Amino acid sequence: MTKTLPDGLRVLVTGASGYVAGWLVKELLDAGVTVNAAVRDPHDETRVGHLKEIATKSPGRIAFFKADLLQPGSYAAAMDGCSVVFHTASPFRTRVRDPQKDLIDPAVKGTRNVLETAAATPGIERVVVTSSCAAIYTDAIDCRKAPGGILREDIWNTTASLSYQPYSYSKTLAEREAWKIADTQNRFQLVTVNPSLVIGPALNPAPTSESFNIVRQMGDGTMRLGAPKLGIGAVDVRDLARAHVAAGFTPAAQGRYIVSGHDTNILELGKALVEKYGNTYPVPRKSVPKSLVWLLGPLMSGISRRFVSNNVDVKWRADNTRSKRDLAMTYRPLKLSMEDMFQQMIDAGTFGK
Repeated sequence: MTKTLPDGLRVLVTGASGYVAGWLVKELLDAGVTVNAAVRDPHDETRVGHLKEIATKSPGRIAFFKADLLQPGSYAAAMDGCSVVFHTASPFRTRVRDPQKDLIDPAVKGTRNVLETAAATPGIERVVVTSSCAAIYTDAIDCRKAPGGILREDIWNTTASLSYQPYSYSKTLAEREAWKIADTQNRFQLVTVNPSLVIGPALNPAPTSESFNIVRQMGDGTMRLGAPKLGIGAVDVRDLARAHVAAGFTPAAQGRYIVSGHDTNILELGKALVEKYGNTYPVPRKSVPKSLVWLLGPLMSGISRRFVSNNVDVKWRADNTRSKRDLAMTYRPLKLSMEDMFQQMIDAGTFGK
């Protein structure tokens, strides 16, 4: 639990019903903070019920506000009286019909909406934006181009586009928009948190993050013959929530922070489940040859051969030193994060057992 913060704090969390935001709200409530939770529909108990339950067991208080990323000014009421804004609301989906409408517009226009409102709201001292390592790189092969072969905060994604890896493109455009707005005002300080793939259990009973689609395939038989060594980073959602709180209330925090606990790959995520679940679920134990993924990927899973070439059997490396130094971050073991996540999915009946 986050240490108790000064009395009287009120903050805004956008997209409060989301996967990352849920744990952030819990951290804040446990620390005695009053949280203004902005959501699409404050009356949808399937989306906000778990947050209400958390609030009843915490010293902090929660108030819900209706807001829309694409509606200018819709966050004004929720922001009133707050000193810190945590902007977490942004879609995380890799397969969409219309990338501009489904990814780019909500990410960029939503960021502009929230930050312009913050710039016009008295009392806002800091804005913490949930960005992504996707705003730093597109493919694991991009690590090779980085100094020393390691991603750092001064690197920006230059290879994603509307037609290739549009999610990464949306995160890049949104974070650039955030810095652009921050640089034109003097009311608040901007800090961005750039996580790698987020794993771990959800507080929301029906999480929609792409992370759960990946882990689902590790238990439903999709990866029973193996998984690709697709290079990624990973961070536990609970650690990421703590990083947000630290970014919001650590006076010295500034700039961008890579928040990633592990340089890993999809196969290693699966193998982390073998010891506990290998006898009862078809979790992956060995790698699928890159040549086979290259051949069948476009047909079976819709991933492009360019993506396969740039990510499978390519190591991903990032430097999380700034998060450890400035935000006092420590990171859970990968095995614990995966087991907690997988067990929750079992309990929810995800795999039909």
